[in-house]
Amino acid sequence: MIFQSTRMTWNIRVRFSLAFCILLMSAFAITAQNKPKEETKKFNENCLKCHGQSKYKYVNPESGAEVTKRMYLETIINRNEFYDSNHKTFKCTDCHSEDYDTFPHPGRLRMEAKYACIDCHGGDEAYAKFKFEQIETEFQASVHSTKHSDDFNCWMCHNPHTYKINARSEEKIKDIVAYDNAICLNCHADITKYQMLTDKVNPNILKTHAWLPNQALHFKNVRCIECHARTNDSILVAHNIQPKAKAVHRCVECHSTNSILMASLYKYKVQEGRSKAGFYNGVIMNEGYVIGANRNYYLGLISLIMFGCVITGILIHGSLRIIKRKK
Repeated sequence: MIFQSTRMTWNIRVRFSLAFCILLMSAFAITAQNKPKEETKKFNENCLKCHGQSKYKYVNPESGAEVTKRMYLETIINRNEFYDSNHKTFKCTDCHSEDYDTFPHPGRLRMEAKYACIDCHGGDEAYAKFKFEQIETEFQASVHSTKHSDDFNCWMCHNPHTYKINARSEEKIKDIVAYDNAICLNCHADITKYQMLTDKVNPNILKTHAWLPNQALHFKNVRCIECHARTNDSILVAHNIQPKAKAVHRCVECHSTNSILMASLYKYKVQEGRSKAGFYNGVIMNEGYVIGANRNYYLGLISLIMFGCVITGILIHGSLRIIKRKK
């Protein structure tokens, strides 16, 4: 019996060790797959030695003198941010023409068309869960597409050199809010970028939202797209941005048991029906309390009973006073 028990313990240990080794090897494989190869980083450095800093140098072929020039701000790529982005495993020429390997760069390359997300991710089963085709359809119906030329593409909002999706799947809702709102404010709070797309005067966001009660609290806890995009709970983030006339203005849209936040911001943790504690939309309470959306069945029942008792007490008290006065 002792021998059999020892043998079973040994088998369990062996199986556990094998399972641990497999998990460890898988973790290393995933990590290695998500890291850029040294060959790629070395190749990219040919571009980043100029585009990775605020200045660049070259030798003037006419005078033979070394010239130092300032790099345009929009063409500066932050190495750390790029190698922390979703596209960190790419070579620069995976998206840009290989003709960029010569300097000075041919002027015609400035007219080079930029890839859209759908060009690479469309029809790819590996990215099917993100539903790029549906996102593309939504974008084409949005004001960003219908009110602007074809030059307005994915990269207007999602910088391919810094974009990363992990901020959208973190546990803290406020991180998602800050990340997504920064994308909108990148143009709508920057007059120079805003007027690259339109001749209109960039509206003052605080003034145009003056009607919104507790304005700062709303900006901190909900995203712009909660009110300015048509809700679609089947994709990661709604892309059908609506005209301002169709933006949500009714408080009840969010402050109710059928809050649109459940199909947008809080769909990461959505729970059907009531929680065990009796709260409707209890998932919203992970980060805050939304008046009207957070309702508790039991507290509501107790409130009704208390209200009923108060009304009953008033009626009894009033009736007794009337009877006493008649006597």
